[in-house]
Amino acid sequence: MQLPLAPSFRERLASADRPQIGMWVCSGSPVIAEIAAGSGVDWLLIDMEHSANSLESVLHQLQAVAAYGVAPLVRVPWNDPVIIKQVLDLGAQNIIVPMVSSAAEAEAAVAATRYPPHGIRGVGSALSRSARWNRVDGYLQDAASHLSLIVQIETAAGVEHAAEIAAVDGVDAVFVGPSDLAASLGHLGQQTHPEVVDAVTRTFTAVTATGTAVGVNAFDPAAADAYIAQGADFVAVGADVAMLARSSEALAERFARTPG
Repeated sequence: MQLPLAPSFRERLASADRPQIGMWVCSGSPVIAEIAAGSGVDWLLIDMEHSANSLESVLHQLQAVAAYGVAPLVRVPWNDPVIIKQVLDLGAQNIIVPMVSSAAEAEAAVAATRYPPHGIRGVGSALSRSARWNRVDGYLQDAASHLSLIVQIETAAGVEHAAEIAAVDGVDAVFVGPSDLAASLGHLGQQTHPEVVDAVTRTFTAVTATGTAVGVNAFDPAAADAYIAQGADFVAVGADVAMLARSSEALAERFARTPG
C-alpha cells in the first residue's frame, strides 16, 4: 500500500500563495484538536514541551485531525533522538524541535529523523503507525521524503547562527520563538521589546537568504501582522488554552462580576 498521507508541511509551504496561519493545541484533548482542525487554520502545533501531552495523547490528536485538511505539527520537548523516534513512529509527518542554537544541534535533529546510513533513527516499522505496521511499500527507503523538520531559534546564540542553522541539509523551516528569545536577551516576558523584535527581524533576513522558510510565534495580532508584512511564511496566532482562558474570563467579567 501507499502512504495515505496529506502533503508535508514543507510541501504546503512551497505551494502556498500566502502565509500559513496556525494555532497551538496544548490542552491534550482530541476533541479540542478536532474542533481546531475544522476551524479553517492551515496548521496546528501539538505541543509536548509546555503541556501535559504524552505519546498516547499525541497519537489520539493525530488520529482526530487526520480527516481534516489541516497540517499537524508536533513539537517534541527537546532535541532528543529517543523522543523524536517515538513521535515519528506515531505517524507524525511534521516535527518541531525547540531550542536549536547551532548548526551542530540542527544536524543532530536531522540525524534523529533519518534512518541509517543517513541518520540514527531506530528501525521499528513493523511495530509503528508511521509505516502502517509494515504495510507501506518502501517505507524505510522513502520515509524522509514524507517528513518535514522545523527547528526553533529561541536564543541569542541561535539568532547569531541563524544562517548556518537554516542552511543545514534536512532543515525544512525555521520557527522563531520570541518568548524564550526575550528571556535570552534579558527581557523576560517582553516579546515585543524593540531588541526582541529586532532579533526576530534579523533572523528572518538570515534564514530567507538561505532559501529556507521562516515562521514565528505571535499571539499579539499587531505583532503577527507586522511579521507577516516582513515576510513570515507561517505564523502561530493563538493557542487553545489561551483562548479558553481569555474567553472564560470575559464571560465571568460580563455575567459573574460583583454588582455595584
